[in-house]
Amino acid sequence: MSGRPDSDTGPETADAEAADDQDQADDPAEGGHDARRARWTAAGTGAALTLAGLAAALLRLTRSAPALVPAAYAGGAAVCAAAAVLGSRGRTRRALWLLIAGVMVMALGDQFD
Repeated sequence: MSGRPDSDTGPETADAEAADDQDQADDPAEGGHDARRARWTAAGTGAALTLAGLAAALLRLTRSAPALVPAAYAGGAAVCAAAAVLGSRGRTRRALWLLIAGVMVMALGDQFD
């Protein structure tokens, strides 16, 4: 379906859309709240994955596993720690990609076990 650009939408609809746009533009604090939540989420997830990777590396060191396995877990934990630091500084998109890379390194190490 295609509509003509000169079709009438009615004055009520146009006024409601203008009011919605105005409401969203007047509230800059909500954008700051979302950014703060993203920073906390990235930092918290990075810290949790770092601790999990270090714990897995220590557990693999105590068992008879190839040396590559605990090294992969420790390397993935280091990447997740870097992601936590970046996330706390507001670089949440880069932190997300580093979190993904860190978990992939840990999963690769798990494949060698």
